[in-house]
Amino acid sequence: MKLVFATHNLNKLKEVQALIPSQITLVSLTDIGCLEDIPETSNTLEGNAKLKADYVTQKYNLPCFADDTGLLVNALKGAPGVFSARYAGEQKSSDDNMIKLLSELYTEEDRTAKFQTVIALNLNNESLFFEGIVEGEITTRRKGEKGFGYDPIFKPHGYNQTFAELPLQVKNDISHRGIATKKLINYLQKLF
Repeated sequence: MKLVFATHNLNKLKEVQALIPSQITLVSLTDIGCLEDIPETSNTLEGNAKLKADYVTQKYNLPCFADDTGLLVNALKGAPGVFSARYAGEQKSSDDNMIKLLSELYTEEDRTAKFQTVIALNLNNESLFFEGIVEGEITTRRKGEKGFGYDPIFKPHGYNQTFAELPLQVKNDISHRGIATKKLINYLQKLF
């Protein structure tokens, strides 16, 4: 079965490919010739995931899933949330986003936060959603070289390391995207 993951982010693709069963051939937007950025105009993670999945399904007539992820920081009343990727501007720079977030939390004692991922799957004329959440805290400085996005400043509860310090297998076991992807995979495996 060929399934499109509506992303251009090779790091995301790599994380998800490590979890997908061998009966599924996972392809990216680039693989199907979709080079444009799909607009994310919804004010919810679920809405943005569905917009991306619907775009691929309608334009390319392929089964597809898409995700949207937000980092929700308690001291910032849930920001950056749905704007996590472009928190510091439309250039979508992870470095700029982390600098902005760390500066906003500089004097905050409450550094608790959570990552939330919502996956929208379009398959067999049906749309389904899968969610994953991981609780943690924002560190005071960057740590680690692995991962992407906010990984160097997010430390999941129960761990002394950031996502950027943890091995990929450990991160996939506990992360928001890993949890949501496992729910997706459990659903897909029932189809075989």
